Amino acid sequence: MATARNGDVELYYETFGSPDDPTLLLVNGFGSQCINYDEPWCEKFAAQGYQVVRFDNRDVGLSSQLGGRTYSLRDMAGDAVAVLDALGVEQAHVHGVSMGGMIVQWLAIDHADRLLSMTSVMSTTGEPGYGRSSSEAVAALTAPPATTRAEYLEQQVAARRIYGSKPEWVEEDEVRAKVGRAFDRGLHPAGLRRQMGAITHDLGRAEALRSVTVPTLVMHGSRDTLIDPSGGRRTAELIPGARFVELEGMGHDYPPAIWDQWVTTWSDFVGAL
Repeated sequence: MATARNGDVELYYETFGSPDDPTLLLVNGFGSQCINYDEPWCEKFAAQGYQVVRFDNRDVGLSSQLGGRTYSLRDMAGDAVAVLDALGVEQAHVHGVSMGGMIVQWLAIDHADRLLSMTSVMSTTGEPGYGRSSSEAVAALTAPPATTRAEYLEQQVAARRIYGSKPEWVEEDEVRAKVGRAFDRGLHPAGLRRQMGAITHDLGRAEALRSVTVPTLVMHGSRDTLIDPSGGRRTAELIPGARFVELEGMGHDYPPAIWDQWVTTWSDFVGAL
């Protein structure tokens, strides 16, 4: 078990590929554990010639639970830096999905010297009017926590039907298996409330993003109803020179059917830097 420390916060992480290659740090979304970046997906990134690092954010999975303490997305960006420090990596490509996109935006604002590039996926800037959720998606996200494993699995499958990718890409038995692993490994409802607090109390990044100089790729799924694609378009609009790619048929998830296109889009972007 590899861990990094940011003060008294312990962060579990795993690596794929060679440490001699440039590093790609993968940052998770709200309530998401590092295993949501599935091993075969990580291996696809590694096959492009990168050391790939996935880690559990604070308050989820095998990383520290913060009890009654509150924190910010900027604090969570500091956790990502701590993982790079533990690996002895001076600069890395960073890639975040959803809340993870918000975190890597703060990395580009506060820790630009540590970044080779920044990729923000299915995320937004924190401004009102961009990246709005549909009422159905909000209801799915904020439903009362499941009290049993079986209830949790069905709750997550139902949510994918609302904000996930096109139905032919989503294998519901695969979704059940994946969220079952997450439930068994480390699901902490109180931690999810604290993560949500970090999101809702963030003041937004719009003005700071205008000054970002890190090479930036912004990706968003056309079917995303949890964070509308306008959030991604606005992110790319604010960051000078950012590239925006809309992935047709993708929702607020990342089924195996999209992995090759996703990896190719990312690797082509960073390969041209």
